[in-house]
Amino acid sequence: MDRRRWLLLCGSLFAGCVARPTPRPQLDVDVCVYGATAAGVVAALQAAGEGRTVALIDSDGWVGGLTTSGLGATDVGNKDAIGGLAREFYRRLRAHYARQEVWVHESREQFRGQGHDPGADVAWTFEPSAAQAILAAMLRERAVAPRVGRLDRGPGGVTKRGARIAALRLEDGTAVAARIFLDCSYEGDLLAAAGCSFTVGREANATYAETLNGVQTQNARFHQFTGRVDPWVVPGDPASGLLPGIDATPPGPDGSGDAGLQAYCYRVCATDAPGNRVPWPKPDGYDPRDHELLLRHFEAGSTLAPWHPARMPNRKTDSNNNGGVSTDWIGQNHAYATADYATRAAIAAAHRRHQQGLLWTLANDPRVPAKVRDEFQRFGLAADEFPANGNWPPLLYVREARRLSGELVVTEHHCLGRRNDGDPVGLGAYAMDSHHVHRYVAADGSVRNEGDVQVKVPQPYGISYRALLPRRAEADNLLVPVCLSASHIAYGSIRMEPVFMVLAQSAAIAAGLAIERDVAVQGVRYEDLRPRLAAAGQVLAWPGVRPAR
Repeated sequence: MDRRRWLLLCGSLFAGCVARPTPRPQLDVDVCVYGATAAGVVAALQAAGEGRTVALIDSDGWVGGLTTSGLGATDVGNKDAIGGLAREFYRRLRAHYARQEVWVHESREQFRGQGHDPGADVAWTFEPSAAQAILAAMLRERAVAPRVGRLDRGPGGVTKRGARIAALRLEDGTAVAARIFLDCSYEGDLLAAAGCSFTVGREANATYAETLNGVQTQNARFHQFTGRVDPWVVPGDPASGLLPGIDATPPGPDGSGDAGLQAYCYRVCATDAPGNRVPWPKPDGYDPRDHELLLRHFEAGSTLAPWHPARMPNRKTDSNNNGGVSTDWIGQNHAYATADYATRAAIAAAHRRHQQGLLWTLANDPRVPAKVRDEFQRFGLAADEFPANGNWPPLLYVREARRLSGELVVTEHHCLGRRNDGDPVGLGAYAMDSHHVHRYVAADGSVRNEGDVQVKVPQPYGISYRALLPRRAEADNLLVPVCLSASHIAYGSIRMEPVFMVLAQSAAIAAGLAIERDVAVQGVRYEDLRPRLAAAGQVLAWPGVRPAR
């Protein structure tokens, strides 16, 4: 055998021995839903129910979002504004709690919480595990299996052909191609990676001729400090520096815009049932200086137990912020919305450490008033919730992150009934509700919170289909029902889990129409969409609402 043939033979044998790279898997579906929040689950259910092939991407490893992560006290305003699959979910909760065997830590008759009205067809308050089981059952019924994976937010994470998204890529290399995409995440990562315009923070009042947007010091009367609380490490001595969590500079003028986000927290599922109670954990790295402001607030005269433990079944709670210093960690989330995954994880871990430290302090520090300390000693984490996560909710409550800048922006004028655009895909009904954004030193030298606004809406109002649509030149096959196009203060009314679910189902119905008619999502005609929304049980009008103008 001559040398040339010998080398060729060796080369071919060597090539056969070298491990070839594993081909990257690709999913080809009709509809890709990014984010397995409760909204994402509902969107996937709707698409699957229409016979579409669906990829439901679970971007955080926890199906159901906040609905299954402690947010069991349903905020919606007028409950009759909720229809469709969202209402079906709450009906199933009612049926769940009609079974006597699910009442383990108290009887159904002993339950004194709200949201289980006699004669109602739904239950509005629930345990995280119950919500999780029901959503899982609904997914099984329509053969939708969530796929865990996060969007690769680097170059090439989203492939586009002109304004059309061709595919997204997950961090494990999986490509998901679809005809229509829905961004159902709380952060809006897909819309951003697709090149859609968005905003973060608060617009100035002047932007949309609003009155409740931007910096709010005069309106910030709720969850405020009682008495004068000194901000300095050494009381009265500015040279000693500020206590942790206080801004060194005051906010801008009232009504001016900024990039601040309303505060986040964890919605803790606590219990006072002795056999199910786990003592509040003292977090690693606990530093009492982090909670000095809390203790000074008590010494300034506050007697409030600084939390709002709404009663859930089985002697559990959905525990929210309440008071000047509470579970909201004001000002510590401002980098979250556009941060990379590692930075977000660090922010979430810091929030967990801070909130655990706050609860431990309230139960154990002798400077806490005895009545308040006794209440927190009576409660603890529920042992039968989130057992794989130390009984702590897995998801930080991201109240607001990115917001799409889309075809139409919902503003306070819609919420207050001054504007009606005539193409509703769901109704909003909750108050315009922003939590605090900054904690600062006021002109008198005391600590103040800024940003809280709570203004009721007069009646349910329509949320336009166009608020779910990116600008056509930016993406023509993407719908955004969670990080939708709204001003900060209007988003404060819309940002409720049942409303997200309603909007996501409507978005999925619109996606089906776009596929059927082979048009862009912006090309779906509302006169074609509305009958399908109505057939799905969506509530689209409210008695007394003025016609569109």
